[in-house]
Amino acid sequence: MEEWHQTGCVLCAQNCGLKVKVENNRIVKVRSDKENPRSEGYACRKGLKVDFHQHNADRLTHPLKKVGDSFEKISWEQAFSEIGEKLKKIVADHGPRSFAYMGGGGQGGHMEAGFGVRLLRGLGSKYHYSAISQELTGHFWAWGRVLGRQYLSTLPDEHTTDVLVAWGWNGVHSHQMVRAPKVIKRISRDENKLLVVIDPRVSETAKFADIHLALRPGTDSLLAKAMIAIILQEGWQKDEYLKAHINGLDQILPWFSDFDVKAALEVCELEYEQVYNLCKILAERSWSTHPDLGSFMGRHSTMNSYLQIILLAICGRIGVPGGNIVPGTLMPLSTHSDERDERTWRTVETNYPAICGLFPPNVFPEEVLSDRPDRLRAVLVSGSNPLRSYADTTEYEKAFEKLELSVTIEIVMSETARLSDYVLPAKSAYESWDTTFFAWSYPEVFCQLRKPVVEAEGEQMENGEVVTGIAEAVGIIPEIPDSLYEAAKKDRLTFGMELMQFASNEPNALRNMPFIIAKTLGAEMGSAHKAAFWGMLQMVPKQFAKNAKRAGFETGPMLGEEVFKRALDTPQGFWVGKVDPENNLSNVRHEDGKIDLYIPEVEDWVKAINPEQEAKALQPDSQYPLILSAGKHHDKVANTLMRNPEWNQGKRDCTLCMNPEDAAEMKLEDRQTVRITTEAGEETVELEVTDSARKGQVLMPHGFGLKYDGKVHGANVNRLAKNTNRDPLAGTPLHRYVPCRVEAI
Repeated sequence: MEEWHQTGCVLCAQNCGLKVKVENNRIVKVRSDKENPRSEGYACRKGLKVDFHQHNADRLTHPLKKVGDSFEKISWEQAFSEIGEKLKKIVADHGPRSFAYMGGGGQGGHMEAGFGVRLLRGLGSKYHYSAISQELTGHFWAWGRVLGRQYLSTLPDEHTTDVLVAWGWNGVHSHQMVRAPKVIKRISRDENKLLVVIDPRVSETAKFADIHLALRPGTDSLLAKAMIAIILQEGWQKDEYLKAHINGLDQILPWFSDFDVKAALEVCELEYEQVYNLCKILAERSWSTHPDLGSFMGRHSTMNSYLQIILLAICGRIGVPGGNIVPGTLMPLSTHSDERDERTWRTVETNYPAICGLFPPNVFPEEVLSDRPDRLRAVLVSGSNPLRSYADTTEYEKAFEKLELSVTIEIVMSETARLSDYVLPAKSAYESWDTTFFAWSYPEVFCQLRKPVVEAEGEQMENGEVVTGIAEAVGIIPEIPDSLYEAAKKDRLTFGMELMQFASNEPNALRNMPFIIAKTLGAEMGSAHKAAFWGMLQMVPKQFAKNAKRAGFETGPMLGEEVFKRALDTPQGFWVGKVDPENNLSNVRHEDGKIDLYIPEVEDWVKAINPEQEAKALQPDSQYPLILSAGKHHDKVANTLMRNPEWNQGKRDCTLCMNPEDAAEMKLEDRQTVRITTEAGEETVELEVTDSARKGQVLMPHGFGLKYDGKVHGANVNRLAKNTNRDPLAGTPLHRYVPCRVEAI
């Protein structure tokens, strides 16, 4: 029987709308969904290949327990019982800091995060490791200090901006913006607009640029500081805006007053006139910036973000139409945590604080391998593959060997699953009810509740249902009265009233709400995620209610129910809210409503970024003379979410890109197999000689070196990235600046 279903892509954070054709419980054809109001019929080649993600030779169908060097099939009852007992004992013997949760829903499903965090908190721990803290927490920290909350950051208002600055962002292939390739091409072709790309290499996006600053790898902060200095030294700053909206300007001005711009740009290997002219444009026109991993994972990671914020501020481009704006959300992706507050947890071995309530995966191996009695001993990994996704595979392997309990909830036998004590099979994104809360659209807020389009063929459960089983086994869920189960069999209004009554009488109800709803309403709905989504909508933030009203919803006690009904009735997704574009600065959370531009704790760091010290730090290492950009974005990469190499149909998907001049000097040829070596390790990989690579820099994609159906395809770039090569404040891996050498085999 043939059916078409509306759903969404789960392979990147844009979640573009898709229509999938299902025959005999198998996705056989995929096309873009023109009815999706956000993606408007756009989908990239990755999204059109989601059948390879869903139908996988390594799919897990039953719970597994490691016995010796192999796995044995066990029942769910045995899995929950044994995991629960072991986890309780570890926490009882060693304290709550012995347990960590690693997950949060990834690119395609965020309902799991509420369950995982509740389990973590229920056992007294705060150690939540996430992919967000692999990439973005330094960025969120800087915006959090400036705007007052770490869950507030900004996006470019690409709809009305005159100039879009792509800083370390290859949007043509990596997206990170709705319909990014179309937006980039539209701006590039508009004679009244400009596309500026700041990137060492000639990326696919740089090929469309009106201005391309091909800076030296590792000099993003030095360039940003030079650009700020030019604008301030020329008196081009927006004084009226600064007076009305900015605090701390006087404290930061000395950082730039005597800064030697020309010497800095020589270190950046850029022409002074080109940068000067760009600064004049930014001082005069409406512009916004879109930074990405080229900046976030470069040298001075957190300072790259902070200095770019200062650049936006002095030009009056924060919180204004056409500038960088705070988008609306249905639910924030993270929380606020302040390292200055003594209640904020820090890792015990490496002393890294939580940012957005999250800890950096880069420090996880050290926290496990430590000899401290309060070290990490147990981890629950859900929808994450740290053995391929995070830096320093070798150290992660050592850490997983030392863990006393490792549990992985996954749809496939991943590299992480193979090293785990228990492997629990999850339903896929196309077998579950789920949604995401990425805030990538403006001024509208998007919502899509994806329903299952195929049925699981085995004993798989939704991730949230699995975590609920573990929570019950460790004994953190309070006793649920029969009246609540009975109410769940009736209508949602009756259930909601009974739930409120229960919560008012049971002190532990609120902190365990996802589990309670899953076991009652979830059992009746046939989905823990679907029921938890309904429950979440009953407690939406006040700001969301204002945005929902602008989108046409009636506000009041029934708002959550109305949004839930719309989600069920609109599988292609819908606009659930709209922010006020004329009052974006009302999002600032400082008491006086102003942006705090001065961050005293990093003053010495900013001052130390000068031409002399940077030139010295950037001197090539004779042992590792090249710079590896680890994690090149292109349209043949889907992290580890598509494991079957056939999805790329024989394309050159995992190569080491090198500039022709470097290849000629080293007597290397295109398609030759080479060895690349770093401080962390080595890999063999096919060489691709291309003039898109900058001289002195080589590039290699992430997401390969996967063992699929018994065979390994490609090379694992995270074997080359040392976990200690990281940002000192946020712990972000400096993937875009890894000294290396390349040799013929």
